[in-house]
Amino acid sequence: MSTLSSIAAADLRVLRGVQSAVTFPGAVPTATALSHAGEHAAAWIGLGTVGFLLDRSRRREWAIATGSVVAAHGASVVLKRVARRHRPLDHHVQVRVGTPSRWSMPSSHATSTTAAAVAFAPLLPVPTWPLVPAMALSRLVLGVHYPSDVTAGALLGAATTVVVRRIAS
Repeated sequence: MSTLSSIAAADLRVLRGVQSAVTFPGAVPTATALSHAGEHAAAWIGLGTVGFLLDRSRRREWAIATGSVVAAHGASVVLKRVARRHRPLDHHVQVRVGTPSRWSMPSSHATSTTAAAVAFAPLLPVPTWPLVPAMALSRLVLGVHYPSDVTAGALLGAATTVVVRRIAS
């Protein structure tokens, strides 16, 4: 078995394991709510817009942070079309939500959520890091991504935020 085949098999085993392990009441509705909030980075762009409008003394910081989220989401959409990895298709995986495309790598939800968590962290009075594992896990619970998709998305989101901050400074 090739290295890529081994990685793909492990990815599928982890996805199946998450779906079989996360069975507590409310898991799927919570994951679905996160999915809807993260669609097209809408919740994070909305949060950034509200911060920009209300926090006049830090408008530039809010604009840069929100721009990071938009840039990260855009990068993930482009990379999906380059990678062209299909979403999970396995009779043991339950797909529990619709998706706007058939491509899965990287997870745009994980990308934009990580970008938001990193970019908004210095601007908000509450910790933002819990958003990242929650969104990543939701994509597996819903059966629309492999673990490597959400990992790639989280890395892309963090890296994009760093790059946007450097360009803006």
